[in-house]
Amino acid sequence: QVQLEESGGGLVQPGGSLSVSCAVSGSAYRIYEMGWYRQAPGKQRELAASISGGGQLQIEDAVKGRFTISIDVAKRTVYMQMNNLNPEDTAVYYCHADGWLPDNAYLELWGQGTLVTVSS
Repeated sequence: QVQLEESGGGLVQPGGSLSVSCAVSGSAYRIYEMGWYRQAPGKQRELAASISGGGQLQIEDAVKGRFTISIDVAKRTVYMQMNNLNPEDTAVYYCHADGWLPDNAYLELWGQGTLVTVSS
């Protein structure tokens, strides 16, 4: 069984920083792309940032210049550093992965979500 294990998040004051990380655990899984989606209260889930195994980035305009995403393919782990956070960044952040099992079956994975709260 393959799953995503998230860590990080929490409460931070406006202007502060937080980091989140997410690792693929369990059986063999070949990563195509990993990233973070976020869902603010009363809003739809949306992509914050993603990165492919080859390093191609997709970054939401609202977080450009503030969030940095990176991936360690060997460790099957994605990291996101979030700087200059503001209350609008308050959301549940969900790790996401696209990839393949050893039999080449495509498998999309979602983490359970970690809450990021930006408040004074």
